Amino acid sequence: MKKTALLLSLSGVLLSSTVQADTLLGLYLGADGWRTSVDGSFANTDQLQAFNFDDKTQTSYYVALEHPLPLIPNIRIQRNKLESSGSTLLANDFSFGGDDFTNGTQVENQTDITSTDYILYYEVLDNELFSVDLGINGKYLDGSIALSEASIADGTAVQQDFSQWVPMVYGAVRVGLPLTGLDVFAQGSFVSYDGSQLYDAQAGIAYALLDNLAIDMTLKLGYRQVDLQLDDIDNLYTDLSFKGLFAGVEVHF
Repeated sequence: MKKTALLLSLSGVLLSSTVQADTLLGLYLGADGWRTSVDGSFANTDQLQAFNFDDKTQTSYYVALEHPLPLIPNIRIQRNKLESSGSTLLANDFSFGGDDFTNGTQVENQTDITSTDYILYYEVLDNELFSVDLGINGKYLDGSIALSEASIADGTAVQQDFSQWVPMVYGAVRVGLPLTGLDVFAQGSFVSYDGSQLYDAQAGIAYALLDNLAIDMTLKLGYRQVDLQLDDIDNLYTDLSFKGLFAGVEVHF
């Protein structure tokens, strides 16, 4: 009887220690595949030229660290690729990157943008049924937009590089559906200033595939849209929209 009581006591201590460790520190790792349709225009002035873009599967990775320390924010770092290319028949003369393209020219256009988010946030509310996170996002945009004549192998080809830090507000909401293993979630970042407007928003549903004391694994499915309206960022003006369904997995230690 005494041995049984001792074993139960030790098990209780180990269980409470594991739960406390998870409460004290939570590490989240995630990856998404995102099938996007792309619409948009760009130029070196505010007279934007519309271009055609092909659908493209993008990738997104993130890591987040949460803790119970007061006043010190949690941190989430996310890296996203925003790439697409297409072929466009110019309906008017167009100048870009210091070169001129004449009306009726078939051009190949390409975007290659990396978006990295450094998010500091607080868990305003956090329980099994409902959670709310609020914070700030320092988004770093780094990339290029290229344009070349499609019909001539050695024709005019130009590339406009740009990079910019963008401060944004961040929020996330999760609602648990009891007895289903499902959560409904939404999160996003937004800013509007000096003629530029950017937002990155997503919403969807998550399913707890694995949930135990050692590791949690969640599958996600949803819709995401990123809009980049840049006004004279490194002599570049854009109105680009990346949107579509995504699927991903998140692991919590």
